Amino acid sequence: MSATAPSRQHLPAKTRCIRNFRWYICGLLLYATTVNYMDRSVLGLLEPTIGRDLHWTRTQYGTITFVFQVGYAVMMPLAGRLIDWIGLRVGYAMATLLWSLSSMAHALAGSAFQFGLARLGLGLGEAANFPACIKAVADWFPKRERAFATGIFNGGSNLGAILAPALVPVVYTHFGWRAAFLFTGSLSFSFVLLWLLIYREPEDHPRLSAEELALIRSDQEPASTEKFPYREVLRDRASWAFLAGKFLTDPVWWFYLFWLPGFLQRSYHVNLAGVAAPLVAVYAASAVGSIAGGWLSSALIKRGWPVPRARQVAMLFCAIAVTAVVFVPLVSWSLWWTVALIGTAAAAHQGWSANLYTVASDNFPRAAVASVIGLGGLGGAIGGALVQPSVGKWLDYSHDAYGPLFVISGSMYLIAWLVMRALLPKRSGQAA
Repeated sequence: MSATAPSRQHLPAKTRCIRNFRWYICGLLLYATTVNYMDRSVLGLLEPTIGRDLHWTRTQYGTITFVFQVGYAVMMPLAGRLIDWIGLRVGYAMATLLWSLSSMAHALAGSAFQFGLARLGLGLGEAANFPACIKAVADWFPKRERAFATGIFNGGSNLGAILAPALVPVVYTHFGWRAAFLFTGSLSFSFVLLWLLIYREPEDHPRLSAEELALIRSDQEPASTEKFPYREVLRDRASWAFLAGKFLTDPVWWFYLFWLPGFLQRSYHVNLAGVAAPLVAVYAASAVGSIAGGWLSSALIKRGWPVPRARQVAMLFCAIAVTAVVFVPLVSWSLWWTVALIGTAAAAHQGWSANLYTVASDNFPRAAVASVIGLGGLGGAIGGALVQPSVGKWLDYSHDAYGPLFVISGSMYLIAWLVMRALLPKRSGQAA
């Protein structure tokens, strides 16, 4: 830690450190992830309304979501690599600016094709969010706190999905659907300003005490200016385990995000305002699951469990809990039983995700974390891109037979857990 001390000795005497400042950084990441998911949730909420206005089919809507995932997939590994090379502060701000402007561009769209273009820009920009957040957690938290911190910021995906159905109908009712995109895009733009104002590297931050810096670095490898070659990332089996986990399970979350509002509106004959309460319930459960999943593995580690084993057990627990969604077709007579089952599965997904992300920070040096997250995000986005058009075509063909989709959704996590267990190298205890 002494290597970092000299640069901090030159701080102005009046600079006041803030206790537990790393959690303020976590709060910034939570805000970014929240507005990120608000931006991507708006279209799913308004799809029945916009579809009627612009006369598109579910197949066309599936194509629009496919374009988003293509942009997300293409940029994900590039975004992670770019952030590793040019730095978190500037790279994250640039990406957020792109996605905020793209979100607002939806308000100008007048056809499915134009929506696809706006959606492409949104995917390109939003691809940087999770590589940036995971890198920030790796930089600002010791290993024993990373899953919990990841669970907190990852809860923003649920918070955003909660706030979107609560706020978007209000904006839509008073100002129309175009204003909804302007509203959420402006929130993302506000994060750009906050990020540039507040964020610095831990060693350079005037609000971070020497004691807290020592805590952050207590179980981390020393900071290095050396770049981690991408070929080394690709050679490591942990990268492929992470990619496989994302490829198999991310499409399930995309399915909930893009198709669940339409499913509830069409299957239970509720309008846009009426769907808000069920969606808030699902994503509130998800927020609890995100934090609880991160807490579970962190608690096991504090009890003395090896890190890989703690991650593996926590993810297995979540994979089993996800299977609740398989039973949705059996409770089609009840909206709230359906919400309870989907909420359980969504919560388990987020607990799974909180631990899955730490596979990257557990197995790679900090200089490579964003690159690994980007590679995994590529896998998740490719999986989602393959699924979205298929869902639209299936629903048009089957006249809204959602049952098989829920059965598949509930099965993927146990498959992913087994695949990851087989792929992870011996040095990480074959953790999942």
